[in-house]
Amino acid sequence: MVSSGQITRRVLLAGAAGVALSGAAVGGSLAGVLPGRAHLRRTLDIGQVVAGAPEAGGDEPTYATFASRARGTDVTWGWVTPPDLDPDGLPVVLSLHGRGDDAHSSFEALGLHQFLAQHVRDGGAPFGVVSVDGGETYWHPRASGDDPMAMIEDELLARVGALGFSTARVGVLGYSMGGLGALLLAREASHGRFGAAGQVVAAAASSPALFASAGATSAGSFDDAGDFGRYGALSREPGVAEGFPLSVSCGVDDPFRAETERYRGACVPMPEGSIGDGAHTMDYWRSQIPAQFRFLAGHLAA
Repeated sequence: MVSSGQITRRVLLAGAAGVALSGAAVGGSLAGVLPGRAHLRRTLDIGQVVAGAPEAGGDEPTYATFASRARGTDVTWGWVTPPDLDPDGLPVVLSLHGRGDDAHSSFEALGLHQFLAQHVRDGGAPFGVVSVDGGETYWHPRASGDDPMAMIEDELLARVGALGFSTARVGVLGYSMGGLGALLLAREASHGRFGAAGQVVAAAASSPALFASAGATSAGSFDDAGDFGRYGALSREPGVAEGFPLSVSCGVDDPFRAETERYRGACVPMPEGSIGDGAHTMDYWRSQIPAQFRFLAGHLAA
């Protein structure tokens, strides 16, 4: 005998499956209305994004470590160039990782070296990609004295330049916590508070970790409400100088979707990028990389 609870569940799933047949419009309604929509959409395979890195013959990254005074710890960083190219004169894209990740994640999880090789193979302007450990600081100065912004500006970029890369024009790419970091660097650079004038030319963020309020932040992401106000309250006050080139994207099943939409709407002009299928996953972030590389390369070469 089937219980009423089982009947309800089966009817719900059967009805939802039938609804799914009506296509994208229904997927949008599920994303915007039903509680537990992300789980339901995964169950019904609606709006899911699966994206691996291309097998493009990208060079393997090189890693090194230095003792960072700005962060008070040893910091690992990595870099890669397109195949058959040396760093000499190449502009640079900085890749900022998400919480729980590190300098290796940009290459070993996202596969940025493979995307870079594909980008150049497809005719895109070449550049180098540099990653660096940011810990779990949310890429801003902390009360502990850990300052990843100063580490990048005062310690990392000098090392990047010493390899032969040009640091006169730098792009920034980030996902999740690193997406917030990219938007912070864009804000600071556009007002002359980071790097030389005109050094940071564009920023691209996937699923930036934008919170609605200090009370909504994840544990340890900010020191206190004042710290959040200075470095986290970007969705309503992006603070980026008008016209600074931005690309900001997020999946409809991502917990940061609403604040990302709010951020996009508060910028003048609205950033490139989109709100589309996807969730807070490496698959989604990989799906955005080709367009983000084209966007950044265009501004690096301008």
